[in-house]
Amino acid sequence: MSASVKSYAAVDLGASSGRVMVGRVGPDSLELSEAHRFVNRPVRVPEGLRWDILSLYGGVLDGLRAAGQVDSVGIDSWAVDYGLLDADGALLGNPVHYRDPRTEGVAQKVWATVPAPELYAATGLQYAPFNTLYQLVADRLSGAQRLLLIPDLLTYWLTGEQGTELTNASTTQLIDPRTRAWSYDIAERVGIDLELFAPLRQPGDPAGLLRPEVLEETGLSGPVPVTAVGSHDTASAVAAVPASGERFAYICTGTWSLAGLELDAPVLTEESRAANFTNELGLDGTVRYLRNIMGLWLLQECVRTWGDPDLGELLPAAAKVPALRSVVDAGDAMFLAPGRMPERIAEACRASGQPVPVSPAEVTRCILDSLALAHRKAVDDAQRLAGHPVDVVHVVGGGTRNALLCQLTADACGLPVVAGPTEAAALGNVLVQARAHGLVSDLAGGRELLTRTQPLTRYEPQGESARWREAQARLAGD
Repeated sequence: MSASVKSYAAVDLGASSGRVMVGRVGPDSLELSEAHRFVNRPVRVPEGLRWDILSLYGGVLDGLRAAGQVDSVGIDSWAVDYGLLDADGALLGNPVHYRDPRTEGVAQKVWATVPAPELYAATGLQYAPFNTLYQLVADRLSGAQRLLLIPDLLTYWLTGEQGTELTNASTTQLIDPRTRAWSYDIAERVGIDLELFAPLRQPGDPAGLLRPEVLEETGLSGPVPVTAVGSHDTASAVAAVPASGERFAYICTGTWSLAGLELDAPVLTEESRAANFTNELGLDGTVRYLRNIMGLWLLQECVRTWGDPDLGELLPAAAKVPALRSVVDAGDAMFLAPGRMPERIAEACRASGQPVPVSPAEVTRCILDSLALAHRKAVDDAQRLAGHPVDVVHVVGGGTRNALLCQLTADACGLPVVAGPTEAAALGNVLVQARAHGLVSDLAGGRELLTRTQPLTRYEPQGESARWREAQARLAGD
């Protein structure tokens, strides 16, 4: 390998799978390959739904062994969840899964102390029942001396050093997006001790060296640094949006769809809160102004229920189903829990007086039309609320493999869709590491390198926008 090309391991943990990718970066090159992929399968135990964190850590170690010698390691994952450590740094139990029902009704108790509009004005976070703040209020913290968000917990096991990376910390509902620091007032009023958290880290900060025991287990030669990246996977994915200029929207697709804008400052208006937009922190002082949409979780759960049929046959069959026959609200909390997804979608269509999808193809078309409609509304609402018009929508993540969803999103939004890269979170992870080591100049430079080196597909809007407006009105009950 050329001395000017460096190799970075990107540990990218999603809600249903984990992967260790290797990015090789040079002045004019960016190549990504998969070293190891493993299942992320939550476990339901008598006390509730838990992440199998030891299995995930084992997958990370296996992936680093498969990756071979690298110049740095970075970790990103889903947001909001955490592990609790005792005074000796030992994990007190498997981290609770955000889909666990323990936070039901907790938000209403919090709002009795800090009203929802005030909480939003201070933290900019949309309401979601699983926000870290609500989890902490519901948690039994006796014996806990330290809280580490999932990527920080794994980093601690790799290096022995503790920190709290900022982009992920911004999803806890305990960060002020204007100051990019802890909101001590909110924490005190809801009874959360911020001393539980390790010191804040910025993307690009050093996060320690792989411990000798890790080097021995993975076969790597030290020293191997670990670099803090945008450890919320959406922060890394947005860093890998191959956009030029500012007039773009993005949709990070996967288990969730995160649809919104990249801004210089948060939008903390009451209208923004009512529209359920969130202000999360990104790289270089940016704000990820977005709405969480249920995403391909809907289809994943249906496919699991149907016995894992071949998507290569299911999606073409769905494309032949009449468009917008039935749609559901893809952001509705009724779809949050696992199980019975085809039945719940049918029930929602029945309750709204629409034709009930029966076959897998019909249910799939309903899901994809509904997601495209939710993407349209999120992009439209974000532009209006932020006063920030866009000319193009960038779709990144796993949903880029779904050509039907990408085309429907272009049709619904009435804007060109540029799809790619698929492994956006891993690429963003790699770019932050490369920048920390002097191979990439800045966020714009990384995006320009992505545009030159990664395969992208453009979808032009087709058909009449009136049918999407009608479907949106139907869903709203108008």
